[in-house]
Amino acid sequence: MNDRLAALSDAGVAVWIDDVSRGRLSTGNLAELVADKHVVGVTSNPTIFAKAVGKADDYAEQNRDLAARGVDLEEAVRAITTYDIRWACDVLRPVYDRTDGVDGRVSLEVDPRLAKDTLKTVAEARALWWLVDRPNLFIKIPATREGLSAITAALAEGISVNVTLIFALQRYRDVMDAFMTGLEKAKDKGLDLSRIGSVASFFVSRVDTEYDKRLDKIGTDEAKALKGKAAIANARLAFEAYEEVFSSDRWKALAAAGAKPQRPLWASTSTKDPNLPDTIYVTELVTDGVVNTMPEATLNAFADHGEVRGDTVRGRYDEARQLIAGLEKLGISYDEVVEQLEVEGVEKFAASWKELLDTVRTALEGGNKK
Repeated sequence: MNDRLAALSDAGVAVWIDDVSRGRLSTGNLAELVADKHVVGVTSNPTIFAKAVGKADDYAEQNRDLAARGVDLEEAVRAITTYDIRWACDVLRPVYDRTDGVDGRVSLEVDPRLAKDTLKTVAEARALWWLVDRPNLFIKIPATREGLSAITAALAEGISVNVTLIFALQRYRDVMDAFMTGLEKAKDKGLDLSRIGSVASFFVSRVDTEYDKRLDKIGTDEAKALKGKAAIANARLAFEAYEEVFSSDRWKALAAAGAKPQRPLWASTSTKDPNLPDTIYVTELVTDGVVNTMPEATLNAFADHGEVRGDTVRGRYDEARQLIAGLEKLGISYDEVVEQLEVEGVEKFAASWKELLDTVRTALEGGNKK
């Protein structure tokens, strides 16, 4: 087992991989990552599936069967993606059992085109939960305003949720409130709270991408000195909010009833700026009780040369606040940045979903000709 990743895990960071594919499953690669690289969870998104399904050989047989049966395009996508996720859940099941349901989780996202429609999001969450039929599944629901009610509704029914596309600190507080409201409703229904899991996916690198673009436009030495720093500051302030909310009397009442906390998950942790260290969004966000989901390139980079220098989050809150305040003084609005990132995030996932639909359509048409 890799020593650097073991050290990261020992520091309290759950190592997840942000990728899944039929090939990764059929070759045993995912099982190897669990055994050798301390991977204890998997996340997926429409972009990942669009790339995976494009590798026709891995999906050819299932595509031929779906085409032969005349399955509707969107149902075909559900059949393909839930097959992979179900398989991944089975690979991770021993981790789920060993950690009493904390880790060993695999995430599947609802159709991102539904991000502004609460009722349809909840209906899709129910359908995917039923189709995969594994206790270690997470249904990913975007943290849009409309998504908050869907998060509560899903949790209230005992559906475990990965809340995705969180950029703003206030929206993160709203997500934690939606989580607790969902658990309170589940408790009122007599559900076992210890079996309901959740993480809150707080996006990191995209924050720097947007801030740095604006800092480059300003172009002063003061602006240049702040490049590559906003994302880590934002994430650290998110963890401060997490500590506050999950030490409240409201949470203590839920914990006493068996609930597990909704851990912060650092998402979008690959480095987009080649001038930054390729492990910066791992090294600078180490603290006990979080998840870091990494693309394989980032996972391998950390395994090769990553450093664990103790807790790099707690105790850095004032410094983080000052940095965000410094960006505001330069004329960069925090609220404007995070709002833009949420809108773009939903649009990007919707575009990837369309790409996935187009890929499957082509595959099904090919299957009909055989």
